[in-house]
Amino acid sequence: MIRITDTISLDEDEIEESFVRSSGPGGQNVNKLSTAVQLRFDVRRSPSLPNDVAIRLMKLAGKRLTKDGVLVIIAQTNRTQERNRAEARERLIELIREASVKPVPRRATKPTKASKTKRLEGKKRRSDVKDKRGKVRLD
Repeated sequence: MIRITDTISLDEDEIEESFVRSSGPGGQNVNKLSTAVQLRFDVRRSPSLPNDVAIRLMKLAGKRLTKDGVLVIIAQTNRTQERNRAEARERLIELIREASVKPVPRRATKPTKASKTKRLEGKKRRSDVKDKRGKVRLD
């Protein structure tokens, strides 16, 4: 079990990892070893995630989410499989933690009287500046 928060924990079976050749550092080993990790996590079908967290996670994932609702994370910055694997898992955990935080609802407020008068005075000042740019009138 991978612990995300106090209430959310993922089962190891929900995460699918595959190793592919990396384009990152590694010298000659880049051509020989498959060190990059491609982590796949099915957000839609995960029994571990509450529905609201899954919806927020899908919004946060952006391009990393497939049409089927599978989150794909690729880690290839390190030279070893173990480090890339740990980095991919850490990124997944961080995304889920971010999605588990409920957004604070916005409360509508009325502008204060002082802010209204300040705004109107600024508009009046700007209007005067623009008015004085006009042609000279001979009255």
